[in-house]
Amino acid sequence: MPAAGLQSVAELQAQVARLQRENHKLQRINGALIERVESGVTRGNDPYAAFQHSVVLAEQVRERTDALNQAMAELKAVNHLLSEARQRAETAHQHQIRLITDNVPALIAYLNADLVYEFTNKVYEQWYCWPHGVMLGQSLREAHSEQHYQRLETYVARALAGESVTFEFAETNSNGQERYMLRSYVPNRLANGEVVGIFVLIRDITERRNTAQALHQAYQHLEQRVRERTAELTNLNEQLLREIDERSRVESRLREAKREAEQANLSKTKFLAAVSHDLLQPLNAARLFTSALLELREPQNSAHLVRNVSNSLEDVENLLGTLVDISKLDAGVIKADVAPFVLSELMDNLAAEYAQMARSEGLELHFVGCSAVVRSDIQLLARILRNLLSNAIRYTRSGRVVLGCRRQRGCLRIEVWDSGVGIAEERLEEIFQEFKRGDVQRPDQDRGLGLGLAIVEKISGILGHRIRVRSWPGKGSVFAVEVPLSATAPKAQPCQAICEPLLERLRGARVWVLDNDAAICSGMRTLLEGWGCRVVTALSEEDLARQVDNYHAKADLLIADYHLDNDCNGVDAVARINARRALPIPVLMITANYSNELKQQIRELGHTLMHKPVRPMKLKTAMSHLLAGREAQPLQRRR
Repeated sequence: MPAAGLQSVAELQAQVARLQRENHKLQRINGALIERVESGVTRGNDPYAAFQHSVVLAEQVRERTDALNQAMAELKAVNHLLSEARQRAETAHQHQIRLITDNVPALIAYLNADLVYEFTNKVYEQWYCWPHGVMLGQSLREAHSEQHYQRLETYVARALAGESVTFEFAETNSNGQERYMLRSYVPNRLANGEVVGIFVLIRDITERRNTAQALHQAYQHLEQRVRERTAELTNLNEQLLREIDERSRVESRLREAKREAEQANLSKTKFLAAVSHDLLQPLNAARLFTSALLELREPQNSAHLVRNVSNSLEDVENLLGTLVDISKLDAGVIKADVAPFVLSELMDNLAAEYAQMARSEGLELHFVGCSAVVRSDIQLLARILRNLLSNAIRYTRSGRVVLGCRRQRGCLRIEVWDSGVGIAEERLEEIFQEFKRGDVQRPDQDRGLGLGLAIVEKISGILGHRIRVRSWPGKGSVFAVEVPLSATAPKAQPCQAICEPLLERLRGARVWVLDNDAAICSGMRTLLEGWGCRVVTALSEEDLARQVDNYHAKADLLIADYHLDNDCNGVDAVARINARRALPIPVLMITANYSNELKQQIRELGHTLMHKPVRPMKLKTAMSHLLAGREAQPLQRRR
């Protein structure tokens, strides 16, 4: 570009800048003039001009106020429309959310910062059994029980503090079912971090929990099965190695079992032969004695025949009792009732009983008393000692039998010595087998079944007592049973001395007999009236009630059979009878049931138990003791 052109442009630029400065100056002058004019008018002294100016200003103010009021009304209307639109939008939004969440299987709710329900879905309401919408507007404490609220209080507080909380919670639904729920509390934060509410999400995890537990159990079971299978495989080799040896032992056991079966079969044959002979013999003798008694004309000779009939029937009773005992022992029916007791309670009675038996056989029984405390079943131990004493008397022709005790370490050895025929050493084990009998020395003795020592061995096995035997052929034998000692025992009941004969105590006693067998009632009446008792017999409770003023008549003793008609039993009958009396009657319960359960029940009720067949002497003794106990009661308590 030429230099002249550059100069003209610079000049033009300078001129423009000058003009701008002049224009700015003029604007400042103009502004000052306007301000002066306006200020001069305001401060002028013309009243009319001032009034005119105020009117103009008032009109302008009114116009502006009217416009402002109209604008405010329009703004209020618009605000109302906006509020309604916002509410309709929020309602539609909630309905849309409710429509979506109602189909979700989880429980969903929203609590504001004051813990007031602002939203719940259908599942949430159904779970807590509230009608639609009732929970909305209620606080968490109002909507739930106090216990439920207290369980949730800690977690809610953590959520309001801004912490997301997830935990398991066991609760019961509206149907009464206990379920495991997984609860999540998520805080609702504003942009500034302020927590304004809590979102609640609850899911039922019961099935998942049960499935997981089942899987865990299945896994443990699988692990156990793997361990068992591993152990089985580990042992398989050892089993295979032992198989050959086991087979040889099995073959040996089979041969032994075959031999035992053959012996059992032989024993059975001997048993049947013994029964057919030994039972028929005393029955036949009894028949002969009875026939002779019927034909006898001289009364003075009848006592001998009656005694023979009694002895024959007693032999039958002993044989049947022995057969019943051996069958019960083999069947495992008899159970031991072990308890501590003072041995003298048993030994003194046995000595008195068998001293008379020994004298009748021309022998002497020497007895050495012992007051030691032992642990055993007193009834079963008595059966062992009775069999040993009976055997000692049976196989001793002359001399004496000794009953006594020796203390050993931790036990007491009860010994029965005799001066009888003795036993060869090679037969010491054989004598405990069934149907093995020794050589009877006196031809007038019954030979029995050879089961006495077999019963001794079986009972000692039940009690865990050891049986020992030593013998010297031609000189005698000693049998002993070892019984454990006991450090403690119940105090022995003081025995009341019987200063009068048994019959004296029975004379005049009022005795009730309850038995559903007419023959038993007749026999019992004959026996008891022969002892001087005043007897009332009845076949049923109703029959007895009619005879004894509905059980209110005076009575000293009640003898009842355990098995009555119509599935009734004597225990219940006695309870009903005594329930109607001011003072219960002493009870003697008679039964053929040998179970320990019944024995324990009778003992707990305080009754006396006696098993069939009933021996008259034993019955007389039991009745005497019961009547003696009744006499000891205070007179004012008796009817």
